[in-house]
Amino acid sequence: MRPSQYLAIEESIRSRWRTVLAGVVVAAGLLCYACTFVVQATDYALVTEFGAPIRTVLTPGLGFKYPYQSVRKFDNRLAVFVPPASEFLTLEKRPVVAASALVWQIADPKRFFETVFDEAGAESRLGDILYAELGAAIGQSPIESFVSSEPGVYRASAILAEVTRRCREIALRDYGVELSDIKLQSFDFPKQNRPRLFARMASERSRLSMKYRSEGDEEGLKVRTAAQGEKSRILSDALVIAQKHRAEGEANSARISADAFNASPEFYRFLRTLDASRHLIGKDTAMVLPEDSEMFGLLVDSRFFELDRESDSVVRPQ
Repeated sequence: MRPSQYLAIEESIRSRWRTVLAGVVVAAGLLCYACTFVVQATDYALVTEFGAPIRTVLTPGLGFKYPYQSVRKFDNRLAVFVPPASEFLTLEKRPVVAASALVWQIADPKRFFETVFDEAGAESRLGDILYAELGAAIGQSPIESFVSSEPGVYRASAILAEVTRRCREIALRDYGVELSDIKLQSFDFPKQNRPRLFARMASERSRLSMKYRSEGDEEGLKVRTAAQGEKSRILSDALVIAQKHRAEGEANSARISADAFNASPEFYRFLRTLDASRHLIGKDTAMVLPEDSEMFGLLVDSRFFELDRESDSVVRPQ
């Protein structure tokens, strides 16, 4: 056999080995791809075998499975679901329209897959649960529990907390879903009932306004009456004190005048006579006086004295 033929045979064998090796590598790669999977930090993984869940993987990383098994991944992050607004009846049989929002996430992927299968199914079930529990809570509560401004009457937060607790228990037990929170977005009356209800509310507010106004007038009258009584008492006490001080002042004045009169009776008698003449005798006045009167004596002795009208003092003429 020629050397060239040996070389051709060797090259053919090598080519076959390369093909076989490449096939083995590809098969190994396909087998590795079929037996491994990667779980992200934002996912849960559920290994299924012919549609039946076998194993749950909750931690991120590389996972292994048999080639005939499948992997179903679910988002483990929080999701917000806003169902359509629904109409309910309160304890007084008043129709109201309430809208709420749910914050939820998958807690048990296996239970979730077996009951609701995907997010659309989960939101549908959560909407049904919320409608039933919220409707029952609103039906057992008066409307003032949701719209009143008084702290003791307004109980919307407590009612919604109880609804959240009940929905959380049902969702986790039946569907493997954890409800983080439920918020009441709106609470209103149906459009067709709003004018009549608003008119009733305006009438009620007007009645309360008149009640508060009358109570305020009554309290104001009481305050004014009490203030007037206090004013009268204060003025009466002030008058008593003033009269007391006035009497004391007049008594002191009389005592001082008496002491001064006793110190120089003739001089003060003379001053009283002058003062009497100043007030009794006018210009061009003719008087008839007895000879022994003090006034007559004063007029007779007027050549020795004269009255300084500007200073109201008695001086001797020069």
